[in-house]
Amino acid sequence: MKRFSGFPLRMQFTPVPNLFFSSLLPQIDNVAELKTTLHLFRALYGKRGYPRFVTYRELVTDKSLMSSLGGDEKPPGEVLGSALGMAVRRGTILHLVLEREGAAEDVYFLNTEADRRAVAKIQNGELALTGLKAGRPVTDIGTEPLPDIFTLYEQNIGMLTPMIADELREAEKLYPEAWLRDAIKEAVSLNKRSWRYIDRILERWSAEGRGDGTYQRDSKTGSDKFSQQKYGHMVKR
Repeated sequence: MKRFSGFPLRMQFTPVPNLFFSSLLPQIDNVAELKTTLHLFRALYGKRGYPRFVTYRELVTDKSLMSSLGGDEKPPGEVLGSALGMAVRRGTILHLVLEREGAAEDVYFLNTEADRRAVAKIQNGELALTGLKAGRPVTDIGTEPLPDIFTLYEQNIGMLTPMIADELREAEKLYPEAWLRDAIKEAVSLNKRSWRYIDRILERWSAEGRGDGTYQRDSKTGSDKFSQQKYGHMVKR
């Protein structure tokens, strides 16, 4: 290990919210996620203008960050992608997939109230970022490898907030993965891009069955949604 020579008398500092140390740091148990999160603070607070954001392209070309993610069995780029996904699901950062010259561009914001409003405006077409435009790349859920359900939601429905992430985790316990993917696909086809609508689709399938003849209790043993609730013992089967 090369010994650090120490900090100079004059140097720049990166602001880190106190809430990070009290609420987030105790939860983060992945070193790559921690390193990536700290680099994101530096990158975002070094930006000017509104809103502040950083792209995946900027992160993956950051030699300091990529060097810190090296040494694993996986390539640094794959480690970075996984770390960003964890930070998004944790609610530390917000993620949008925009377009630059016809190609998808992953964009990240700090999960602050101001940036949540900015992201909503970008999605609604009220705010545009220089060189980027809103647009969701079409996700072919029939090809391998399949994106996880959180990524699929972001790519096709919208911003993944901490509350939505919790709803998705609960849904994963109650319904088969194929149902979740198909419900998202149906919502997109009807241009009903909201978690509330997806949840209604899943509840309908659980109660009435799907067109292929399967019911929730047949598809995922022991995960009847209604029987798991507080008064589930009162529901007649």
